[in-house]
Order: sequence, then C-alpha cells, then structure tokens
Amino acid sequence: MIKNDEEFECAFCHKIVPKLKYTSRNHCPYCLHSLHVDNIPGDRANMCRGIMEPIEVTPDSKKGYVITFRCTKCGAIKNNKMADDDDYNLILNVAKFHASNIKIK
Repeated sequence: MIKNDEEFECAFCHKIVPKLKYTSRNHCPYCLHSLHVDNIPGDRANMCRGIMEPIEVTPDSKKGYVITFRCTKCGAIKNNKMADDDDYNLILNVAKFHASNIKIK
C-alpha cells in the first residue's frame, strides 16, 4: 500500500474532501462515492477513472464496516473500510438498501 492522502473535489457531489491524515483517502465521506484510480491502494495508477458507487456495506469484526463499490464505467468491484469521518447515516442507508434488495429463495 502506498500512502497518498490528498485533499480533492469529489467527482460525484463536488464537495471538497479533506485529507484523512492516517491512510490514503479512498472515497468521499459526504456521499461515499469514489473514483476508480488505484490498482494497489494509494498508487493512483488505474486509468479507468470511472465513478465508484457504494452498493453494499457489511460489518467486519476487525475492520468495522466495509463498503463495496462498483465502477459505473467498467463494472469493477472493490472493497474499502469505512473511514472515521464517513457519514454514518449514509452507511446505514446503503446497508438498508442492499438488504432490501436481497431475494430469498
């Protein structure tokens, strides 16, 4: 992992996203969207640059909540743990939305 903690403007909601200060910032804490920019966390070497939308949130006993993202451009699926400053209500909304779309056979 490469530490690449920079302030940026979110490509989805256009808010200014501050540095995380403890690891590479992966997604916007205000809308939970991201950009498909990394091959290895923090390397910013992926050329896709599509918007990654949050599609699922799952609890993890070691990492807290893990957000699953899908790239709207290439369809890639990536996981990242919740950041300390993420909007917790959005985390819960993504989790509820995912749970409501699970089909039981």
